[in-house]
Amino acid sequence: MSGVASGHIPMNSRFVQHMDRCLTCRSCEVVCPNHVAYGQLIDKTRAMIATSSPSQLKDKTTIQKSWLRLLVERELIVKPTRFDTLRSLLRFYQKLGLQELLNKSSLLKRTKLGTLNRLLPHISMPRTSSSKTDVAKSWNKIYFPIGKPCGEVGLFLGCVARLADVATLNASIYVLNRLGYTVHVPPLQTCCGALHQHGGDTKTAAQLAQQNIAAFDGLNLHAIITTASGCGAQLVEYHSNFSTKVVDISKFLATTDGWGNIKIAPLQDKIMVHDPCTLRNVLHSSKYPYTLLTRIPGARVTPLAGNDQCCGAAGTYFLDQPVMAKALLNDKITALNNSDTRFLVTSNVGCTMHFSNALRNTNPKIEILHPVTLLAQQMNMLS
Repeated sequence: MSGVASGHIPMNSRFVQHMDRCLTCRSCEVVCPNHVAYGQLIDKTRAMIATSSPSQLKDKTTIQKSWLRLLVERELIVKPTRFDTLRSLLRFYQKLGLQELLNKSSLLKRTKLGTLNRLLPHISMPRTSSSKTDVAKSWNKIYFPIGKPCGEVGLFLGCVARLADVATLNASIYVLNRLGYTVHVPPLQTCCGALHQHGGDTKTAAQLAQQNIAAFDGLNLHAIITTASGCGAQLVEYHSNFSTKVVDISKFLATTDGWGNIKIAPLQDKIMVHDPCTLRNVLHSSKYPYTLLTRIPGARVTPLAGNDQCCGAAGTYFLDQPVMAKALLNDKITALNNSDTRFLVTSNVGCTMHFSNALRNTNPKIEILHPVTLLAQQMNMLS
């Protein structure tokens, strides 16, 4: 990277391909004795690549974004409230059985659109209150606590999670309310900017950061809660007062009081925990999902083998580098298939989708969900 920046090494497609194949898992940062900020270096390098002359990359071996990818990034990711409309449409699409039909068809089998269709999870709807049944097109601005109030927090929705992980967002509100927290969901919040930051579009990432900071500004919050560790890793690096309040939901719940009157149903099934790279290497909070899950009476909580290695999801890596992503996932799938686990929990929506796609046909008995979602279920929240 230094060689290319200084002009000693040519900016060519071979170099770009090498950068593209980096997972940005940041495991190297954790073990580096000199504390090199590799995450910043790779982001700046990808920004340098994004602004390079097309003539430098004549052989076209680098990833070329499809029209669909560009459309999603420009019209959905940076305008995530549009997911509210899309959510209802996709829910109807699933109810008609069209997703399953296309999954079985060879029509889209080897296309990116076919991959996205397979990755699409069951679509849930936001809750209008802490009620178990009332649903709406989008989330309320505020959810009031059950019982004695003990504080106020903000909930960061993200972009993809608004569509693919509604259950976790609902579960977070449910649990936080029952612990006495008022939950604010600012409607002007947007994507965290991680996909743009890691893709070299630092200008858009900075704009999204400023919009999020402004959205939460003026609220008297104990914390800003994130449910996807990839988003959390981006938010803590905004380098502002906003960042100092960002905390992963498992860490917040594992370290807060108020559990004395909470009834949690026992669970005898085995629970395997996957540690997302961003939770482990950036947020340094990988121990908290285990702490949280031990609140479930009788639960057998155990780490998934190979947790020190990336699963291959890595943002959009599993779409851009499917062969390598699958190879990284294989050992984890083998470990799961050889276990007697009933649940796999992970704290990042991309990892959830990556695992789900692999297990859907090989081991559908394993339920993949967020730690807080499993906890909320045992607290009698209906999905």
